[in-house]
Amino acid sequence: MKLLVLGGTRFVGYEVVLSALSRGHEVTTFNRGQTAKGVHSGVKELYGDRDGGLDVLRGGTWDAVIDTCGYLPRLVRASGQELADRVGVYTFISSISVYKDLSVPLNHEHSDVRELEDESIEDIPNHYGALKARCEQILESFMPGRVLTVRPGLIVGPRDLSDRFTYWPVRISRGGEILCPGQGDSEVQFIDVRDLAEWTVAMTEARRTGVYNAAGPGVRLTMRELLERAREALGSSAVFTWCGESFLAEQGVRGWSDMPVWLPAEGELSEFRGMLQADYSKAVQAGLTFRPVEETVRDTVRYHGHRGEGDAWKAGLSAARERELLALWHGGKSGERRDGGHG
Repeated sequence: MKLLVLGGTRFVGYEVVLSALSRGHEVTTFNRGQTAKGVHSGVKELYGDRDGGLDVLRGGTWDAVIDTCGYLPRLVRASGQELADRVGVYTFISSISVYKDLSVPLNHEHSDVRELEDESIEDIPNHYGALKARCEQILESFMPGRVLTVRPGLIVGPRDLSDRFTYWPVRISRGGEILCPGQGDSEVQFIDVRDLAEWTVAMTEARRTGVYNAAGPGVRLTMRELLERAREALGSSAVFTWCGESFLAEQGVRGWSDMPVWLPAEGELSEFRGMLQADYSKAVQAGLTFRPVEETVRDTVRYHGHRGEGDAWKAGLSAARERELLALWHGGKSGERRDGGHG
């Protein structure tokens, strides 16, 4: 298969290219060439810009394109127009965030999606789900019946620089007492980037189209189970101290950012708990498989474990902040009943 990858040098795009090469496909990447030039051997690299610099694509045709970096409708429309007659299948990496009501569990592929009131809005952090949903609609309008839309949940593993999962394996690998959120019974979902990439390439290769949620890890998993399995996988002596939600709220500790992979049952972030409870059975029926959680944990530490306590992290608690909070918890300064416990 002649495959064009929009992106191809970072995280999802990087793994998509690796997977495609391992399956014997002829791969061309298109990106700005600003990072990781020549990171893949045996790949034709085209340099341009999605924002007004697509001319270089006009010289080629491909069996399929996998778009790993489409966020703005204006730019996705441009790539769709440019490639509609140059590719057979357009695979678009979207997001589970497109769903209109993320407070409920088991959103499926036919659940209502968010609407973008004004397509001139390009504020990605505050309108991410609606922007992705509009991108999906634009592509389908250009290539009806020829679009594979993949809606991943939390994507994790090596080369993830968001720290939205990475914090926990690396923190556990260091040992000691670790502050953990709530009772540990909240459900979590995530997918290893390599599993996502391999399945996406296989689906594209088979010219499958339609919409698929892509989450994991294939079994129901709680926060406590995730951290305990990580501890065992790493042979760590870490001790988990589970701190109640009201204590964390009192101290201004936020889910997702301060406590990655976790969304509280109360408060403003509770309306997003459905992000970690999606129905991804359709993708499983279509061949999506999952490596063991332990493998993802170990490989994440292997890639990121060199980062020290003083390094900047995009998510999670600093070592100093964690010590401060643990002292408050043990000192009972919040007045909250100690219902978190150890593990």
